[in-house]
Amino acid sequence: MEILLIGAVLMIFAILLSAWLMTFAKWFPIKGIDGEFLKDYKTLIRAHVDFALMALFCLGFYGTKVPLPVAACWLVVIGGLTNPGVFVVAAFDPDFWSKPIWRIYSALSFVVTTLGFGWIGITLLQYAW
Repeated sequence: MEILLIGAVLMIFAILLSAWLMTFAKWFPIKGIDGEFLKDYKTLIRAHVDFALMALFCLGFYGTKVPLPVAACWLVVIGGLTNPGVFVVAAFDPDFWSKPIWRIYSALSFVVTTLGFGWIGITLLQYAW
């Protein structure tokens, strides 16, 4: 279950990195970053919020102290990193959805995340009963 803590820390680092990038892109524009490098500021905000939510889920699941299946924890962490990653890629690549590789990545990320969260949800319900 410690993977949930490690994953949450990685997501927190992603939150910090995206916050600094957005700050520089808007308030301290550097030639080559704002507009040329970061194409869609709003989508990066979505990634930032999604990383925060996923980190909170990981911390919340860990904080329950319910014995969770390690594989389910891994799926949640992988999904927690890859799901917001969809927004990160889309923020830098305006043609994101037209590329098959990113469609496959998005679908796999969604499946992994759904399996992990579903598995942990079922485990928590079983523990409650």
